Amino acid sequence: MFCSVCGTDIPQGAQFCAKCGQPVTYAAPAAYAAQPGVGAVHAAAGRRYAGFWLRFVAYVIDMLILIIPVWLVVVVVALAMGGFGALVSLTQHQTDNPAEVFALLAPLLGMIFVVIIFVVCLQWLYFAYQESSEQQATIGKRVMSLKVTDKNGNRLSFGHASGRFFSKIVTNLVPLAIGWILAGFTEKKQALHDFIAGTLVWRDN
Repeated sequence: MFCSVCGTDIPQGAQFCAKCGQPVTYAAPAAYAAQPGVGAVHAAAGRRYAGFWLRFVAYVIDMLILIIPVWLVVVVVALAMGGFGALVSLTQHQTDNPAEVFALLAPLLGMIFVVIIFVVCLQWLYFAYQESSEQQATIGKRVMSLKVTDKNGNRLSFGHASGRFFSKIVTNLVPLAIGWILAGFTEKKQALHDFIAGTLVWRDN
């Protein structure tokens, strides 16, 4: 017998799961115990897939959280690399000499490059670390009671969660946000990066 929420093996006759406290409502056939991952699938059977709008709100919350450190870094890097000064000089300086233009642009381009690298790394660690944690969700997803799992309902490893994050590059390349909108229409509410990474997003209530 398996818990309908966490998939823990429950002794015969128990009324509550010893791990999560969920009342016993589902008993899986004993044959499933010998099949890797199947118990997790049946544990997830009582939950629903998370659709587009729930995931969209969770993503907006995560972006609002990330925007604070991003802007702090933009200001610090701009001050350290002379980005603001370069921008002012570029707007005020009149020249047709390519070497002079490049000299004015170099600090600004360097600043933009550093900021892009920081933003990508910050988002990667934010999403991959939290989605592979015990909570299996970012702060935004937790607010919306969502969890990310593999296709068998199991917790992601950090590497798997990283693959899911970088798969979003492909999703973003699809015109008209169709890669994201798939989450509203596919059978298991999967966006394009979920298909690529083999992941699911569940409603945890």
